[in-house]
Amino acid sequence: MTDPFLVPEDHTAIDAIAAIGDELDVFDDWMDRYQHIIELGRKLPPFPKDWANDAHRVPGCQSQVWMEATLRDGRMFFAGASDAAIVSGLVALLLRVYSGRPPAEIIATDPVFLKDLGLLEALSTNRGNGIAAMARKVREAAASVR
Repeated sequence: MTDPFLVPEDHTAIDAIAAIGDELDVFDDWMDRYQHIIELGRKLPPFPKDWANDAHRVPGCQSQVWMEATLRDGRMFFAGASDAAIVSGLVALLLRVYSGRPPAEIIATDPVFLKDLGLLEALSTNRGNGIAAMARKVREAAASVR
């Protein structure tokens, strides 16, 4: 089985946020940015089908979203998936920032970057609430292992 947990390409959460901002700045309009975000979702590691259940479901999301966390060598790694293409991309953005980081770094990285990048304004209210719920779940998982 392929490892479902995302291994970060960026050195820190702050580096990941900066890289995402740079990538989104390349596009002139939100339709192109959405397409880029959807592509990020398609590149997520495969999420085990038997994890797509209520135990892994993120409450507060309009779409079906599932996440799992594990602690390895003092770092939290996250896996995630959604039944909606744009939401899978949002999962990928969050995991890029938070997966593979020490719990203290995850807790210290406020999800305000979603607003700073213009994502919350560009999304529907329900999608914005959903990504906030995903970020909360990630940070709660990190807080639970400290």
